Amino acid sequence: MYSRSSGILLPIGSLPGKFRIGDMGKEAFAFIDFLHDTRQQLWQILPINPTGKGNSPYNFISSFAGNILFISPEKLFEEGLLEENDMRFLLKKNSGTAINYHEIRLLKKNMLRKAYLNFKADFEKRKEPYFTFLGENSWWLNDYTLFKSIKEDKGINQCWTKWEDKIKHHDIHFLDIAILHFSKEIEFRRFVQYIFFKQWFELKTYANKCGIKIICDMPLHIPLDCADVWSNQDMFLINGEGEKKWIGVDSSGKYTESPLYDWNRIKERNFDWWLSRFHFNLKMFDIIRIKDFSKFKSFRAIPAGEKATNKVCLMKANGEEILEQLEKELGTLPIIAEDDNTEDGKLRERFNIPGIKILQHAFSTNEKNPDLPHNYSVNSIVYTATQDNNTNIGWIKNLSSKEQESLRFYFSSGWIHLHKKVIETAWASVSMMAIVPMQDILELDSKARMNTPGVSEGNWQWRFEWKMLKKKQWKLLRAVTKKYNRQRKKDDKQ
Repeated sequence: MYSRSSGILLPIGSLPGKFRIGDMGKEAFAFIDFLHDTRQQLWQILPINPTGKGNSPYNFISSFAGNILFISPEKLFEEGLLEENDMRFLLKKNSGTAINYHEIRLLKKNMLRKAYLNFKADFEKRKEPYFTFLGENSWWLNDYTLFKSIKEDKGINQCWTKWEDKIKHHDIHFLDIAILHFSKEIEFRRFVQYIFFKQWFELKTYANKCGIKIICDMPLHIPLDCADVWSNQDMFLINGEGEKKWIGVDSSGKYTESPLYDWNRIKERNFDWWLSRFHFNLKMFDIIRIKDFSKFKSFRAIPAGEKATNKVCLMKANGEEILEQLEKELGTLPIIAEDDNTEDGKLRERFNIPGIKILQHAFSTNEKNPDLPHNYSVNSIVYTATQDNNTNIGWIKNLSSKEQESLRFYFSSGWIHLHKKVIETAWASVSMMAIVPMQDILELDSKARMNTPGVSEGNWQWRFEWKMLKKKQWKLLRAVTKKYNRQRKKDDKQ
């Protein structure tokens, strides 16, 4: 399905730039050039939906909308929607690269309101592509813009389950009144989404022309407090108040926060939302990675209010039927799945979907560990680490003495070069794809970690600067990519 290839994991918000957060402007295009110059074929990003509390890309308030923080001010200026003076408040004045989400969200929204006024002033020249966008996306855009407008009016951190019954239960008359009441805000948010997707597809088109495929996560489960759940309550195992009837239990025995799907109702709806979500994401990205893929087959749950572990039930899902329908429509599925358990493996094999291997997970047991390179299959994607892991250098420093000994023995390497050996071993493996976080190309320590699961503060803030990249690191990435035959065919002689 895929050619032998490699790439970098770097979220959009972590890109370099002078506007306090990475965006879809010229630095994103420059990063694509860097990938092309080092012979990479893959760019893995994280979800680019608008986020809720905690700023995690996995805690989004819509499965379809784009995050306005990633809109490029410079591209708005080039389009005549901003003047230079409108961008000056976004310029970074202090040192450091960490993202201050509260600050940037307010500044960017004010900037976008100015762009919106300029857009309306010149609307006749711009209306045709705008109306086309509205027509193609009304099926999710109308619910999202109303949801977001109500949410900001009532308090961004208040879940929709706390709203008054008429709004919570989608009383048609009351929603019509709300649409009229919030009409100006709804129109502004439609404009913002139009701009986001316009910039995104310009960036994706450039990436594809450079031979770069974009990979993005599509989590199987979605947060309770999002527009999709609010507008499709019948599709989830929740009661009339939005409270969960069943609570998911993960493989470690921990309760999960996301609401569980009512798969019987989803089937009655002919999988409409799921098929729309797949098609939408496969238009947005070249490859999607499904987080919690095994739960497409079955999932563990406990009745709400129960605490005894002996009450856990194994419940069936209808994900296989959705994948069958997609396979009929698309042929080969451009999907990556997590390697979770036996059921996950059976489902992946049925549709020839590759699973993932994570090198940082490989040295905690013995030589039979499935994350060790000698145990890989071709139909897999090896990550040196993901966004939830430490950096390579931070990981190596924090290993137990037994794990450190195992690591040095496996790589036949001294301490100084171990982090480079990890990358080279991933590239040398039989896995069809190899991906490394940008922090590990830059040889950064734990301070550059993207996310620490279970820790509520300080996550998702790291940003890359070009001055961090040394010529030797650029050369190493380019060299190992050619050495282990992961470059594009037309680069063979370079």
